[in-house]
Amino acid sequence: MQDERYLRLLSEKFPNSQAVITELINLQAILSLPKGTEHFVSDLHGASSAFIHMIKNASGVVRKKVDEVYGYSLDEEEKRALCALIYYPDERLEIENKTHDWYVRRLSQVVEIARAVTIKYSRSKVQKLLPPDYAYIIGELLHESNLEQRDRKTYYNAIIEAIIETGCADQLLIAISYLIHGLTIDTLHVVGDIFDRGPGASKILDVLSTVRDFDVQWGNHDIEWMGAMAGNLALIATVLRVSIRYANIETLEEGYGINLLPLANFAMETYGDDPCTIWQTKDFENNPRLTRSAQLMAKMHKAISIIQFKLEGQTVRRHPEWKMDHRAVLDHLSQLDLLDKNLPTIDPKNPYALSQEEEDLMNQLARSFRKSEKMQRHLRLLYEHGSLYLVRNGFLLYHAAIPLNADGSFTEAEVCGKRVSGKALMDRTDEVIRQAYYGTGKAKQDALDYMLYLWEGEFSPLYNKDKMTTFERYFLTDKASHEEKKGAYFTLADDEKICEKILKEFGLDPQTGRIVNGHVPVRTIKGETPIRANGKRFVIDGGFSKPYQEKTGISGYTLIYNSHGIQLVEHESFESREQAVLSGSDIHNRALLQDFSGQRIRIKDTDKGKELLEQINSLEQLLNAYRSGTFRER
Repeated sequence: MQDERYLRLLSEKFPNSQAVITELINLQAILSLPKGTEHFVSDLHGASSAFIHMIKNASGVVRKKVDEVYGYSLDEEEKRALCALIYYPDERLEIENKTHDWYVRRLSQVVEIARAVTIKYSRSKVQKLLPPDYAYIIGELLHESNLEQRDRKTYYNAIIEAIIETGCADQLLIAISYLIHGLTIDTLHVVGDIFDRGPGASKILDVLSTVRDFDVQWGNHDIEWMGAMAGNLALIATVLRVSIRYANIETLEEGYGINLLPLANFAMETYGDDPCTIWQTKDFENNPRLTRSAQLMAKMHKAISIIQFKLEGQTVRRHPEWKMDHRAVLDHLSQLDLLDKNLPTIDPKNPYALSQEEEDLMNQLARSFRKSEKMQRHLRLLYEHGSLYLVRNGFLLYHAAIPLNADGSFTEAEVCGKRVSGKALMDRTDEVIRQAYYGTGKAKQDALDYMLYLWEGEFSPLYNKDKMTTFERYFLTDKASHEEKKGAYFTLADDEKICEKILKEFGLDPQTGRIVNGHVPVRTIKGETPIRANGKRFVIDGGFSKPYQEKTGISGYTLIYNSHGIQLVEHESFESREQAVLSGSDIHNRALLQDFSGQRIRIKDTDKGKELLEQINSLEQLLNAYRSGTFRER
C-alpha cells in the first residue's frame, strides 16, 4: 500500500506512459555521463581573496583547460590575459582595448573554453545555469560544434558579428565566464573553519551563498561563531577576544555591522590608567589592520577577556557533567603569581559574577549579534548547508577528530544526557548543535551551552584536547601550564588500520574509502605531508590564511575528485585580486598526488547515481502500472 501511494504521487508528475518513458530515457542518459568535479578545501580562516580566486580558477582547472584547448597556439601572455578575463570579466573588460577584432577573438576563445567545460554535462543542466536573457544565444554558440562545414561556420560567425554589433558582447563574455565558474566546480566541500584570523569570513559566506552546490563540515572556529551568533554569551565574548587579539575586527564591524563602541567606552572607563602591557594585540607595532590605537585595543582586549573567563566559569558550573571544573580559572587567583594583578571587576567572594556595567555591556553586544540581519542570514546558511560530518562518494569528511582511546577504541562520552561513541557520538553532537538553533526551552539552552564545550572540551570532536589554556597563556609565566595535550586521535589516525576502522564505523568500504580532515596545519617546511595512513587520510589544512603560512610554508590545498580520479593540489601564495586583474597573475599550483583510474568514473558510479537508479526503478514500476491497466493514464 505504501508503494502504491508513492506511485500515485509520482503519477501526478508523470501522468502517462510517454511522460514516464521520456524521463527514463533522460535518467539513463545522465547515468552514462562523467561525474562532476568535486573540490575539497579546509581552514579558510577568513582568507576571502585567495578563496574567491580559487573559486574562479577552480584550483587551476581553468588554466589547464586553456592549455588543453590551445596548446602552443597561444603564447603565455595571451593565455594569462584570457584566463584573467574568465576569472574577473567585469574588472578586466574595463581595462581592455576592445576593438572589433578583440571581441571576435575573445568571444570565440571564451566560448571554446566553455564548450570544453560543459561537454560532460547534459544540455538541460547547462541550460538551467544560463541567464534567461542570453540562454538561447549562448546555447547556440556552445552546441555549434561542427564548424568544418561552411554553412555552419557562416552561421556561427553571423552570431558573433550580431553580438558585437548589438553592443551586448560584454554581457555575453561575463555570462559565459560565470558559466565556466559554475561548471568547473560541480560540488564544493568546505571541511571546516571559515572564521577567525583573516578579515573576510563574511565575504566567503556571501560567495558560498551563490555557489550552486556546496556543503560545510563545521570546524571549531565555525562552532565558536555559530554559538555566538545564536546567543551564547561566553562565545560572544570569545569571538570578540579572538578578533581583538589578532586585530581582526573587520569581520565584526564591516562584515556584520557590530558596534564595538560600547566595549571601547567600558574599557576606557575601567582600565583608563592601566597600561595593559600583556594585552597588546598580536604584532601591534606593524599590523596594518590595527584600526584603533594600540592602547585602546589593549584595554578592550583585557576587558572582554575578563568577561569571557567569568562567563565560561558560570557555564562550566552549570554543567558539572562536563567535568571541566579545572576551567573555572578564577577560583584561586590569590594563590597565583599573575602577570597582571589589576583586576578591579573581579569580586574575590564571587569571582564569576559580572559587574552591572559588564552585564549591561554584554546585553548590548548580544542585541547587536541578534539584530545583525547579515549575521543571522549567514547562521541560517551554515545550518542549512552544514553538518558535523559528511559521507559522500566514498569519502568521509569531518574537520578535526573522532575521539579515540589510547588503544584505538572509540571514546565513549556524554553528549547532553546520552553516552555515545564513534558515529553515534558524531550524530548526537550534530543533533545537539541543531537544537541550539532550532530547539526550544531547556533543551535549547543546554544545547546552546554545549556549544562552549564543543569549542574547548576534551571529548569534543572539534577540539579533542585535555584543556584550552587561554587563561594560563595570558597570566602565567610557567610554560608547562600552557600545554594542551592532544587526544589520541591525532597520532593514531596516521595508522592505516585505525583509518579503516573509522571508515567501517561510518558504513564505508575500508579498502576504498578515504578520510578528509582539516584542523591541524600541515608543516610542509618541516617535511610533513598531507597524505597520511598510506593514502587513507588527507589532511588538507595548508594555510589559506596568511597567519598560518609561516607554519605551513605554502598557501593551502585543494583535493579534486573528477571523472578521472583524485588529484591533490598544493597552492602557492596569492598576490592580490588587483594584480590578477591587471597582469593576469595567478595562484601557481603543484600536483602532489594524481590517482587516476584507467576508466572514467560515471554518474552511475556515484551516490547521485544510486539515487537516480532508485528513481528509475520507481518509474519502471509506474510504467508497468500504466501498461497493465492498474493506473489510468491521463
